[in-house]
Parts: sequence; C-alpha cells; structure tokens
Amino acid sequence: MSLDVSLFNSPSQYVYDANITHNLAPMASAAGIYNALWHPEEINATHAKHIIEILRIGLIDLKLRGNYYVKYNAENGWGKYEHFVPFVEDYLNACIENPESEIIVSR
Repeated sequence: MSLDVSLFNSPSQYVYDANITHNLAPMASAAGIYNALWHPEEINATHAKHIIEILRIGLIDLKLRGNYYVKYNAENGWGKYEHFVPFVEDYLNACIENPESEIIVSR
C-alpha cells in the first residue's frame, strides 16, 4: 500500500506526482507532517501553499535529528528514512514552485 500525492492546476495539468509507502506514516507522524501528507483535508489544506510551512518545519527536523528518525524505519525494509527525506524535500519544492496548485492524495 502507498500514498500518492499530486499537485494540479487543472484536471488535465498535473505539475507534480509522487508515491511513498504507508510504512512511513509513523515517521511522518513523529515529524509532525502526517496530516499534511496523508490527510490534508483534515487540516483544511486544499492547495500547496497551505502545507509549505508544515513540510518545511518537518523537513528541517528530519534532517537535524536523523538518528532519532531512523528508529521509525520499517522492519521489512519498505520505508526508510533515507527514502523519506528526499520524498518530503521534493514535495516541498514542488509546493513552493506551485503554491496555487490543488492537492490530491490517494491512500
């Protein structure tokens, strides 16, 4: 199972699309970015601009305390810190570049 995140400007103009395993949900939760990633509707985040600061703060913490977050690596190897940080960084950059884009998630 996985999380698909997308940003789009219109139904036919996707500007970003990425996928990550659900096994990283505990790490996202510990970093304070779970809702921004998995359930943006629960924090009334409909557009990329709504989650930029949340992702930025979470990413900073992920990078500063990497040793803390590796304990959330999935035991089965599917979902590691080393994959999650670039995912968050890429998504944050896409949000910054496309702040008015709508967020779509598929869980």
